[in-house]
Amino acid sequence: MAAGTGHSGEPQQRPDRSIVMIGPMAVGKSVIGAELARKMGLEFVDTDQRIVAKHGAIPRIFAARGEHHFRQLEARTVADVLDRPEHKAVVLSLGGGAVLDTGTQQLLAKATVVFLRATVETVKERIVRNTGRPLLAADPVAAWSRLAAARGPVYARLADITIDVGKSSVPELVDQLIALLAAESRKENTAP
Repeated sequence: MAAGTGHSGEPQQRPDRSIVMIGPMAVGKSVIGAELARKMGLEFVDTDQRIVAKHGAIPRIFAARGEHHFRQLEARTVADVLDRPEHKAVVLSLGGGAVLDTGTQQLLAKATVVFLRATVETVKERIVRNTGRPLLAADPVAAWSRLAAARGPVYARLADITIDVGKSSVPELVDQLIALLAAESRKENTAP
């Protein structure tokens, strides 16, 4: 990590590698990632927001072109951020299914991957009231549970750091993450 200054003026460690937030839908990847980026003085990138800005609403993409097309857009967006010739560390939030793409999995090896884990009870209120998630349209709780169970082993395998988001506030989670990232960086720097 290179030294930098956070927005609040206190010295911060700026990572050499991008930090990528992964996990199921509605666990807080965007909110936690944006706050982490703010505190560390890094750019924050949300793949879903980039796709919406360039191609329109995600439910519309699913309806018009299907999930496969959306996943291609997602993989390209991840590559645009992580596979740039000029290396600049960012905090990147991925959609829940982005990790299923093998190319994306390979790119994640260049980053520090943070798996935000949650139970269905933790996210239930968010997924029931949010209708903008095409894969949760029919029965949000059952669909979320099925997707989280199916993707869980992939998240766990790709993660350098796993943190449970259930009982902590966003500021508490970000502080925990900063400490864990510093420990991860020390581990990387002392590896033979």
